[in-house]
Amino acid sequence: MRDLPSTVENVVILGSGCAGLTAAIYAARANLEPLVVAGVEAGGQLSLTTDVENYPGFPEGILGPELIERMRRQAERFGARFVAGDANAVDLSARPFVIEIEGEPRRTRTLVICSGASARMLDVPGDRRLLGHGVSTCATCDAAFFRDQEVIVVGGGDSAMEEALFLARFARRVYVVHRRDELRASKIMQERALSNEKIEFLWNTHLNEVLGESQVEGVRLWNHETGSRWDMKIDGVFVAIGHIPNTAIFENQLEMDAQGYLVPQNPGRSLTDVEGVFVGGDVHDHIYRQAVTAAGAGCRAAMDAERYLERIGEAPSPVAGAASK
Repeated sequence: MRDLPSTVENVVILGSGCAGLTAAIYAARANLEPLVVAGVEAGGQLSLTTDVENYPGFPEGILGPELIERMRRQAERFGARFVAGDANAVDLSARPFVIEIEGEPRRTRTLVICSGASARMLDVPGDRRLLGHGVSTCATCDAAFFRDQEVIVVGGGDSAMEEALFLARFARRVYVVHRRDELRASKIMQERALSNEKIEFLWNTHLNEVLGESQVEGVRLWNHETGSRWDMKIDGVFVAIGHIPNTAIFENQLEMDAQGYLVPQNPGRSLTDVEGVFVGGDVHDHIYRQAVTAAGAGCRAAMDAERYLERIGEAPSPVAGAASK
């Protein structure tokens, strides 16, 4: 890393999705003047979502990018600062911590990690281009948009079965496309999906392309057993082949599980195994992965960081009207 700056931040927040922006709002209102590293995928997965109908307070729904923009403005109103780009390296071995942001080092007393997790995509023509326009990675978020329509779920694990079962409550027909002839999902999840009359399985099948200009219109499939290739009219494609937590720079510095998700030290708290480092959102939550749960986790992380600074005597003097509520 380059020569270190003399300035030490109170808190650096990695990520600008729901978790990071909520952490920024709380930290800014606590007079911590947080520095938010927006990340390469600024706004997180919600910035790729069109209609959001399950975030409290918006009875008519709201566009994902608009919700993110409102949260950012709210954080900026209270004094949060934003820098573009991503964190490339981190040194948590000494205090203050050192974070390298696009090659520029910053020092900070606390670090709040809300860098999220990226959904694994199929990397076939059309899947990324139509993400949010018929392609989704979250049935809980988007199933209601496909009421009485036909959709495809790609995957064979528990997550794919959960997606298929949830979609079956809304869709007229759910096709599960799986490249093998048996599922990887747990026995109970297999039984539930296989016994659901609205779910049909396409075995030994690959999805090779998502068709459509501005909206999903169909898919191109290939069965590697028979060699047959065909186009299928479909209204929605749900990709359920896992997520990749954005935690690579913390390898060998913070505790992670086998999938690379950060591990909080206490249930319901944000503390990691390094004092002064806190986590929030999908970077540690691989169960719920919802905007509202990420926001709650970001709140916890910011409050824990504030209390830590108070405990070590580094908290700034309070500003009238900025007390946490």
